[in-house]
Amino acid sequence: MKKLINLTLIAIASMAIACHKDAQLTTLARVAFTAPLTVSPSTVIMSPTTDSLNVITFKWPAVVYPVKAHVTYSLQVDLPADTLGSTPWAAATTLLIGNDILTKTYKGSDFNALAIAAGITANDTGKLVFRVQAYQDRDAYSSAVTVTVSPYKIITAYSAGYPILYLPGDYQGWSPSTAGTAAAPTAGVYPLETSNNIYEGYLYEIPGGTYQFKFTSNPDWNHTNYGDNGNGTLTTNGAAAGMTLPGPGEYEVSANPVALTWSYTLTTWAIIGDATPNGWGTETEMTFNAANQSWSITLPMVTAGSFKFRANNAWNIDFGISPTDNRIYYADNPLFGSRTNLNNMTVPSNGTYTLTLYLGDPNNYYYTAVKN
Repeated sequence: MKKLINLTLIAIASMAIACHKDAQLTTLARVAFTAPLTVSPSTVIMSPTTDSLNVITFKWPAVVYPVKAHVTYSLQVDLPADTLGSTPWAAATTLLIGNDILTKTYKGSDFNALAIAAGITANDTGKLVFRVQAYQDRDAYSSAVTVTVSPYKIITAYSAGYPILYLPGDYQGWSPSTAGTAAAPTAGVYPLETSNNIYEGYLYEIPGGTYQFKFTSNPDWNHTNYGDNGNGTLTTNGAAAGMTLPGPGEYEVSANPVALTWSYTLTTWAIIGDATPNGWGTETEMTFNAANQSWSITLPMVTAGSFKFRANNAWNIDFGISPTDNRIYYADNPLFGSRTNLNNMTVPSNGTYTLTLYLGDPNNYYYTAVKN
């Protein structure tokens, strides 16, 4: 009996040792990525046109753990300086990818937001470092990759809330519901604007056609529409013909429905300033895009200077930027007078930029500066 008890105790001890060894194997066995993390491309330049496009893809191999169970993968991102020193990656942002997923692709809008949140200044170029974290019962980390990123300033949906008139015409099929608009600035934006009743906006006349348009109070023909009464005046007679513009091009148009007057100015736009190669002495013409009523140019810029957008090679119509809400307003415009409390525009660092001025919505004139 004593021999039997001894044999039983030996068997139990052997089982305990075996279990202990199994626990050691699961806890201490080395796990690692078997190949490097890859990224394509390694440089990403973003703009509003890349928002819906796939701009970057990360790929990595599976990590094999001793226990056959799901492995959770996350992507970590940080500035290069934060991946060094005594506590590397301590400030990293960890983005959960999911179980057993070995690739991640970002669309432009998402990667743009990620880059800005990680610390790259909008409209500037910087570097971010990425690595993959695998986890089951312990962490394993991939090799790191560096990506050069140029995010752009995100333009959020905005409306100043100004009252509007619609601009249907031959240029867009006489459809008030899909026409552009003219807005009457209020709430202290321009001098005396609360009493001048001036509605202002832009429309693009395509080549051919009659070059006629009207102002309507609503996006339909069932309310007031303003036609031509001759000599720069309007009539509310709905049967009257529309106002006629001289030909194709982008026009700034205005109406005063109280005084029953209207005006137009054919415009082209340029950039000028000591942030540009030509300084304040010579402007650089911009190119018009009819699809979104914008003007663009790509050129080298310096952060030590400043610049402005102006129309028709003169200081009659030009934009400045407000120091209070960081939006652009007319610094000069014959319709509204001049403002002295606006700043010039600047870029955050030296480099080549694509500058775009958007004039399609008079409740939200704005520009972007995307570093190439």
